[in-house]
Amino acid sequence: MAAELTGTCLTLDDGRFAVRFTRTYDHPAQRVWLFVNDPDESARWFPSRLDIEPRDGGTVRFSGDPRQANATGTVLAFDEPRHLSFTWGGDEGRFDLAALDAKRTRFTLTQVLAEQNAAAPNGAGWEVCLLALDALARGEGHAGPHSEDAADWREFYDAYLDAGVPSGAPIPGPDA
Repeated sequence: MAAELTGTCLTLDDGRFAVRFTRTYDHPAQRVWLFVNDPDESARWFPSRLDIEPRDGGTVRFSGDPRQANATGTVLAFDEPRHLSFTWGGDEGRFDLAALDAKRTRFTLTQVLAEQNAAAPNGAGWEVCLLALDALARGEGHAGPHSEDAADWREFYDAYLDAGVPSGAPIPGPDA
């Protein structure tokens, strides 16, 4: 049975290609904001620990990803608790939060891709990461997207390939 895909591949108005994921969490926007902006919280679900200088033009430090070297990016927009975007290598990460009511928030993650053929591997990676975030948001313990209890990236990758999502970009890591 193929993995259930929750991502959407799309072309943005400016012609760039992206993968997008939307979730609804039973938490106020300020709590969901911490999942992204608190370094200890981000390290539990994001591919890297995020240390974010909270201002437009600030620095983002990515560390702790066993598949990637530590790196830095630039905060493109910081509007707490509604929007964060930053550069990430040649890509752009965007997080948009919308309070649905006092206790529920719509969370949208968009990765704008430098290369269209990175859609399948990135989509698969986000599926694994967001399953970890979903568990954390429900208050369940999770050791993160790189742990042994993480979902199988390859199953999601194969499902994206089966769905015809662009692929072919190099996949980081020794066991990709």
